[in-house]
Amino acid sequence: MTGRTAIISGASRGIGNAVARRLLDNGWQLSLGMRRPDDADARFSQCHIARHDAFERDEDDWVASALDRFGRIDAVICCAGIMEPGDVIDVGEDTVDRMLEVNLRSPRRLVRAAWPALREAENGRVILLASLSGKRVKSAGSGAYSITKHAAVALAHGIRQKGWHDGIRATAVCPGFVDTDMARAITDMPPETMTRPGDVARLVDLVLDLPDTASVAELCVNCQPEEFY
Repeated sequence: MTGRTAIISGASRGIGNAVARRLLDNGWQLSLGMRRPDDADARFSQCHIARHDAFERDEDDWVASALDRFGRIDAVICCAGIMEPGDVIDVGEDTVDRMLEVNLRSPRRLVRAAWPALREAENGRVILLASLSGKRVKSAGSGAYSITKHAAVALAHGIRQKGWHDGIRATAVCPGFVDTDMARAITDMPPETMTRPGDVARLVDLVLDLPDTASVAELCVNCQPEEFY
């Protein structure tokens, strides 16, 4: 197969699902990571569906199976994430570890596993779905989550620096409230006032298609006014 191929984590719902649908419509070959592959949308019947659980550290096996199927990887798009409220003083160590595992360590392992293929692609792309919580700390209760998302933004910059001369470009996409299960669980904001997952997917699609000479390091997206975003 010779079409552009993307690996997408968190593809069963929310932003990851919207990104997958967008790229599928645009002709990408997709390897979709899901904790429960049986939840896969029927429209993804021609895609490579992989069982992926960050806590099982299965990224190497996933990448190997994707390469067996497609022979190439042009983009890694990390959309899986968890948010457990807690301030930086009272939060439990287990809570922080869970968020770090999903929001930071698993994306790093996934990109590392795909690195040779991204280099071979010559214009490889990495998208990390971070958050505006990776740019500011909105409240005490989001402090622990913000630590992990600040780290995710730093990871994107580290990937960008590492891969620049091999044509690999990395972008941290940082949305505010998006109408997903995660956001609805932590705010009483009406869903219709939140950013739509499909609009985030449109922006991811745009970033993937930009040339090496017009790379975007960070992309902040919001549905409400804030001090800076």
